[in-house]
Amino acid sequence: MTDTFATAALTRTDARSHPQQLSQLLRNLSLTAGPKITLRDLAVAMEDRSFGAFLVVFALPNLIPLPPGSTFILGLPLIFVAWQMLASRHARIWLPKRMGDYAFENATFFVFVNRISPWLQRAETLIKPRGWFLGGRLAERVIGLLALTLAIVIFLPIPLGNWLPAFALAVIGFAHMERDGLGLVAGALIGVVSLILAGTIIAAAAAVLTFVV
Repeated sequence: MTDTFATAALTRTDARSHPQQLSQLLRNLSLTAGPKITLRDLAVAMEDRSFGAFLVVFALPNLIPLPPGSTFILGLPLIFVAWQMLASRHARIWLPKRMGDYAFENATFFVFVNRISPWLQRAETLIKPRGWFLGGRLAERVIGLLALTLAIVIFLPIPLGNWLPAFALAVIGFAHMERDGLGLVAGALIGVVSLILAGTIIAAAAAVLTFVV
């Protein structure tokens, strides 16, 4: 009996030390779920990696060419996730009932997963556990503040100003999920550059409007 408990404990420890990669986790969720998948299903599957994973899941569609106005829809979930990362006392995302119950067709989800899986798998070869320095909630709040700022920029209709912040959030999300300190620093630097670029675009647009008026 003692050996059984020891084996189970080692199995749980190994699962925490070597968490399932996001690409495989999403694929397994699609294969085991019913005809519809809810956002709550995603949150439960991702467990304590939900902040980083949800940043990745909601940031990736912003890297694909989409119709004008799509960022208004795709930016809102990012703002919601980043705000919780900044303000929540917990390490897991909380979804209100209406949002958690939001369901989409598993067939559509499967197509989406297949489309992004090659990108995810390439990223998973680069981002891995190393040099993790976010030991406390305060440090995570700082990253949450940067993520929230980037999410707001994505939400705004800034010409050519949405792709780089979305890429930065995807990198930050991946690094946070895999506990990769080096990747987190890289994502944060990309995020700062994207904010400077967005600010420059806004300033230039304001200057043009002032000159025209």
